[in-house]
Amino acid sequence: MRHGSADFRRTNLALFAAGFCNFSLMYCVQPLMPTFSTTFGVHPAEASLSLSLTTGVLAFAMLACGALSDARGRKQVMKVSLLLSSLLTLVTALTPNWHGLLLLRALMGLSLSGVPAVAMAYVSEEMHVDSVGLAMGLFIGGSAVGGMGGRLLTGVFTDVLGWRAAIACIGAIGLVAALVFWRTLPESRHFQARRLRAGALARTLGELLRERGLRWLFIEGFLLMGTFVTLYNYIGYRLLAPPYSLSVSAEGAIFAVYLVGIFSSTWMGHVANRMGRRKCFWSAFVLLLVGMALMLLQPLALVVLGLAVVTFGFFAGHSMAASWVGRRAPHSKAQASSLYLFAYYMGSSLAGVAGGLFWSRDGWLGVTLFTALLTVVGLFGALRLIAIPPLATSRNTPIHGGAAQ
Repeated sequence: MRHGSADFRRTNLALFAAGFCNFSLMYCVQPLMPTFSTTFGVHPAEASLSLSLTTGVLAFAMLACGALSDARGRKQVMKVSLLLSSLLTLVTALTPNWHGLLLLRALMGLSLSGVPAVAMAYVSEEMHVDSVGLAMGLFIGGSAVGGMGGRLLTGVFTDVLGWRAAIACIGAIGLVAALVFWRTLPESRHFQARRLRAGALARTLGELLRERGLRWLFIEGFLLMGTFVTLYNYIGYRLLAPPYSLSVSAEGAIFAVYLVGIFSSTWMGHVANRMGRRKCFWSAFVLLLVGMALMLLQPLALVVLGLAVVTFGFFAGHSMAASWVGRRAPHSKAQASSLYLFAYYMGSSLAGVAGGLFWSRDGWLGVTLFTALLTVVGLFGALRLIAIPPLATSRNTPIHGGAAQ
């Protein structure tokens, strides 16, 4: 499929809906962390488990989901995943205690795992090489809208209806998005089923990990997501406290800066296809550092501007890294995507919880120093990737295009 065709438009509508559903359900709890601390009497680091458990289980489950989709088909795995995730979110709204909520959020990690890596594999298989970057950017743009919508709507609904009703509303919206995906995504045309074998899967993962460029891209995913989620986890605690003292809905409205991510993921994905990822990727980490510096300042307008710059940098970096993995992987693209997203969501889980310890010790300054360290390591990795030569071009494996790697 190429940009401009009817199938391209249908596919991107479906993947946009999948990204929206997946990420609104995943991140709807993030603005509620201060509310969880108050309602259940838990520490900020413990409240962050409502998200970190989901992403931690998701990270491990995706390693199996990529292989499952190789055997069962891409669309089948994704549509079951979206439906189950929406239903689990509705059940979460009814849970009576903190440990029950954490259990359901861990199960959410299992159900959500059927979309991210499989969608990346679908794009790599079904899109023409010239349209992969744009298609991946549009999928990540849908993820940005879902992440923003889940956070923003949860904040608004919480102030009006309470946090349980807010989560139920997000679950209902997720069901609608899942149905849109179900009806519009074309069936795979270039998918070739492979038998599910644990030994072969282990060998495949080992081969992918031995590829130097892919190893660095996996590390970059960990650092990008770890930085981004940590900043978003604890900015709510800062904004709800003096001198800002925002309401939950006003704090949720801050997440409208996710609109910047929709633009940056699509635009940078397209730019990177033309200029080459090597020339662009490092700039994402510089933007993260600039945004963090702005967020250290006191005026609310500068804090929001800094958050917007961080969001731009993160989605630009993630869009480039995600499509780079699919193009650099010599084979087994679903497993390569799964490994990238494993590292990506482990960054969310581990750094997200660790950030709570820095928040408790040194407040926002501690969170900034921690995430700045992650970002500097990521910048070093981006510069290392420039020195790693591209894979040889092959007519039979068009994902190996030179500059685009």
